[in-house]
Amino acid sequence: MHTHHTHFRRAQWRVLVAVMICYLFYYTGRHALGFAIPGISEELGMSKELLGWASAGMLWAYALGQIFSGGAGDRIGGRRMMTAGALLSFALNWVTSFATGFVTLFAGWSLNGLAQSMGWAPGTRLVANWWGPRERGFAFGLFSLSAGLASVLAFGVSIFVIDGLGLNWRWLFRLPVLLMPLGALAVWRMSRDHPSDLGFENLEDEAPPENVRATLRRAGAGAPQWRRHLAILGNRELLLASLAIGFQNAVRFALLIWVPVYFLDGDGSGGGVWASLGLPAGMALGAFASGWVSDRFFGSRKSGVIVIFMNVAAILAVIQYLLPFGHWAAMPILLFLGFFGCGSQSAFWAMAPDLLGRANTSTAIGIMDFFAYLIAGLCGPLIGWLVQHDPVANSGGENTSLVFLFVAFLSACGAAVGFLIKR
Repeated sequence: MHTHHTHFRRAQWRVLVAVMICYLFYYTGRHALGFAIPGISEELGMSKELLGWASAGMLWAYALGQIFSGGAGDRIGGRRMMTAGALLSFALNWVTSFATGFVTLFAGWSLNGLAQSMGWAPGTRLVANWWGPRERGFAFGLFSLSAGLASVLAFGVSIFVIDGLGLNWRWLFRLPVLLMPLGALAVWRMSRDHPSDLGFENLEDEAPPENVRATLRRAGAGAPQWRRHLAILGNRELLLASLAIGFQNAVRFALLIWVPVYFLDGDGSGGGVWASLGLPAGMALGAFASGWVSDRFFGSRKSGVIVIFMNVAAILAVIQYLLPFGHWAAMPILLFLGFFGCGSQSAFWAMAPDLLGRANTSTAIGIMDFFAYLIAGLCGPLIGWLVQHDPVANSGGENTSLVFLFVAFLSACGAAVGFLIKR
């Protein structure tokens, strides 16, 4: 019995490590645009506002893809979905690198958003299939840690391409993504969708809450996926969680896309852009910490972590806005802003099986991620407009630091909605 448990534990960790490795490399296909914006603007003559729409296209395509990918992860398995998404995103980044204008940039980057959507929700289903409710916050924290470390890796490689190798913006879409096929290979070879695929007993199914069971019964046995989605969308807590993570994800992408622009625009050379590494480093640490904290101190009330983290992020964003450019405190402030502003995501993901039951984990996370990216996409062009026109100082010129005031507002909204969630 002890030997059987040891073998299962080893397999359990192997699956978690596989999805972590795969997702570690996924983000190399997602962060190029933020670093490429100054170069694209100069070479192709696009305004910041127009490039904000290109960012929105990717985020909205990702959001739409989540509706498909979440359900597909529950039906055909996370292993296939993650592998295919990594290979497609690799190819589409190269396609985007040959853009000659807004239409080709928007089309390539938006299609990449669809490919990127094939990673997260199916990956969370893999984790939920192998890790029970008592350890799930820890497991989702580690999975979210890999996403945070992926941002560190993507930022570091992108900065090296620009500042170290001196290459132009097109290579930001070509070199970092060379790691993505390795991630696809890792998840394909090392993971399996269910414990039973390796001769173990599957974890006991956790029944969804009664209100979810009732809505699924109304949808009908064997109902098509769209009817199940409509039924699940009637869950109040899921809708609140989806709205809250929308604000949180808008914070995340506002920072990931516009902080590099802030540093690259600020000194004209990109030399100070290394300070931006504090942001994804904080995200990585916060992702793991919030999952562990939610298990250790908050039990089933994971929303408490969300409220605390988002309120602190709002305060830090205001402090960063008030700092003069080039101040020594920028990196530590960005580290803590990443920690609190983006770290709470793993608490959201760990909450999903609690809301809808493990059998609907990927579907629930797909719905939450749809709203997360829909709202983040809506904010993209608005941030671009704010940066382009600086309505706060009425100067009519560009002011990238305004992104931090907007982040503070979004963080406060996320905390307010998170307070209403009862799980």
